[in-house]
Amino acid sequence: MTQIEPSYAGRWRFDPSHTRIGFQARHAMVTKVRGAFNDIDGYVDVNAEDPSKSAVSLTVKVASIDTRNADRDQHLRTNDFFDAPNHPEITFTSTRIDQVDENSFIVNGNLTIKGTTKEVAVPIEFTGVEKDPFGNLRAGFEGSRRIDRREFGLEWNAALDSGGLLVSEKILLEFEISAIKES
Repeated sequence: MTQIEPSYAGRWRFDPSHTRIGFQARHAMVTKVRGAFNDIDGYVDVNAEDPSKSAVSLTVKVASIDTRNADRDQHLRTNDFFDAPNHPEITFTSTRIDQVDENSFIVNGNLTIKGTTKEVAVPIEFTGVEKDPFGNLRAGFEGSRRIDRREFGLEWNAALDSGGLLVSEKILLEFEISAIKES
């Protein structure tokens, strides 16, 4: 296991304006639709001595879903999918972090969507640390994880004439995170 720079220890808050928590799904079996949640909050607590004791927390507001189509976004907020009025947040809380290579980690944790919690493992790459022009120390992380949306109660679909489905059951979650170290 690679030792983490001691100065990296502490809380790193996600910068919402430079972080993307997104997803992609197949539409009509022939193309991909991408979207993101624009209202997010999260942090990484880094334990430099023992990275496995680090922690990650993420909350996204379902109502902030953005697929660049207002009608689709509104449908995704209904009970057919996320049921935003009754389940306004999607959350992830880590339970364990395993370092698998110098800058590669598996972040294990509980993902809650529409009131259903499942344990998932998310491969994450640490992309580096830089000081920005405003004096903030920033860290970057990227990763993705495929889930079956039906496991979280997102069941709605429509059959196609070909026998396929309008919306894929497998969804790719995408994480592009810029985090600022708190002083």
